[in-house]
Amino acid sequence: MTVADEKTLDEMTEETVEASCETEENEAPEAAQAEGEVQEEVNAADENEAADEAEEPLSRRDKKAMAKKDDQIADLTDRLKRSMAEFDNYRKRTDKEKAAMYGMGLKDVVEKILPVVDNFERGLATVPEDKQEDAFVTGMTAVYKQFMTVLDGMGVKPIEAVGNEFDPNLHNAVMHTEDESVGENIVVEEFQKGYIYGDSVIRHSMVKVAN
Repeated sequence: MTVADEKTLDEMTEETVEASCETEENEAPEAAQAEGEVQEEVNAADENEAADEAEEPLSRRDKKAMAKKDDQIADLTDRLKRSMAEFDNYRKRTDKEKAAMYGMGLKDVVEKILPVVDNFERGLATVPEDKQEDAFVTGMTAVYKQFMTVLDGMGVKPIEAVGNEFDPNLHNAVMHTEDESVGENIVVEEFQKGYIYGDSVIRHSMVKVAN
């Protein structure tokens, strides 16, 4: 082989190596890209598999346990509603009992006070006209009015009698009279004033009724 042939062979070898290097350089990014795509697919597959594994327990939950839990929630809710209703009924019943006890206590106290009020009325009714302006009479009148104001503030009202139709729920007829000037069954005279508290009669009016 001649020197020229050796040079040519070396040049060809060198060109082949350079071409091979260029090919490797060109193929390297493509290989890296392909490898990256494969890795992405692998990662995506892993993520999907992980998601499937995460969803798998939810899709296979124990239906019996869930049903039992729902039943417990419904039972507790029902018990709570019942307790609230019972408490509301208890509160209303307690308020009603308190009001009834207050009414009974008030009625008992007023019944004891009414004779004092009656005596004031009888005493003031006997005062002559010329003594109405006396200091003693004026003072007794003021005390009587104060009594009536206190009773009114407590909700105790006098029962209307004279001129009204006789009502056995409010009036106690102790006398009857024949009087053509008034209608039948009309109260013509009151002997003792009656009092009422709300719908409860504390004392019936003692009256005379026309037949």
